[in-house]
Amino acid sequence: MSKRKALKRRHKIIERKAGAKPGSLYVPSSALQPRFFLVSFSETFYDEKELENYGQLLKSVKERPDAKHWIDIRGYGDLSLLEHLTKDFGLHPLQVEDVINDYQRPKVEEFSDDRLFIITRMLNWSDTLQTIDDDQLSLFTGPNYILTLQSDYEDCLDPLRERIRQGKGLIRHRPVIYTAYAMLDVVYDFYFPVMGDISNYIDELEHKVLVAPSRRILAQILNLKGELIKLRRIIWPERDNLNELLRMDENLVPENMKVYFRDAYDHVVQLIDLVDSHKDMTSSLVELYMSTVGNRMNEIMKVLTIISTIFIPLSFIVGLYGMNFAHENPETGKVFPMSMPELYQPYGYPILLGLMLVLVLFQLYFFYRKGWFRSL
Repeated sequence: MSKRKALKRRHKIIERKAGAKPGSLYVPSSALQPRFFLVSFSETFYDEKELENYGQLLKSVKERPDAKHWIDIRGYGDLSLLEHLTKDFGLHPLQVEDVINDYQRPKVEEFSDDRLFIITRMLNWSDTLQTIDDDQLSLFTGPNYILTLQSDYEDCLDPLRERIRQGKGLIRHRPVIYTAYAMLDVVYDFYFPVMGDISNYIDELEHKVLVAPSRRILAQILNLKGELIKLRRIIWPERDNLNELLRMDENLVPENMKVYFRDAYDHVVQLIDLVDSHKDMTSSLVELYMSTVGNRMNEIMKVLTIISTIFIPLSFIVGLYGMNFAHENPETGKVFPMSMPELYQPYGYPILLGLMLVLVLFQLYFFYRKGWFRSL
């Protein structure tokens, strides 16, 4: 994914007129033109195809009332399509509005005696920006169909399509609610690689902090912390969704299906634990950064202190002999016994330089014995 596209997906703008009537439908300017996919299956039957328009899709569904259908619509840049979906599948305009809004909090709603409306979010880690890309997946369950709508042409549900294609597992033998569970399960399964990528990124940031801490790295740590907060806001409602599904009546979620949703619930709880763990690790990275910067500053101050300590006695000697008090009075010739006779020594200058060199070497040896150079 290009950096420009990643930025565009990251900064989503809700194009809704303030004060509009609740349930009013609109088409965002960035919405893709819809593509129509249909997967029809039963225990002995399977058919998968992409259709040219909504009319062909609806006709294919009605032709096989005995089969289960996965109606997959990707992109909703067509207002008439939204109106037909609302009418033909008995959807509430407020629910369709939530679908188009495309950044809804994950939730589950019962909108008739045997139908559910579920919103979940598909995640992907962007290596370009080191951020989380999340896309909304909206599900409507019916007597013999499940309707999914999403804003993009790509999703994470290919493993589920392949399982239906190959007839693996129980999905062809179970009711439509099992298909809804299978979709949620695949979505949650893709959360774990995202967690792995975040864990690797945390390890990379930790290495950078220890080797060469900088403000840029600190900004990356704080950005990651914000992404984890966003991720936590996504995953916690998913747990509430599953709790709601587990408490629903038998006609919506049969008792023999609840064991699967309990398994999905366990996965989400594990994901929440991982998010909290990564968040704590990110907070520790900030503390590690501050500690590393402080230690580096202490090392710099230590070097400067050693240099200053070496030059203090040298500066004292130079300053002392820079006073130049006369040895005798030039007018009377009287000798002053408390003056500086060393000024007239023929080898005074090299002797003084040697003395200063010996003093420096002595200090270096003293600092070495004290262990001041071991951490530099």
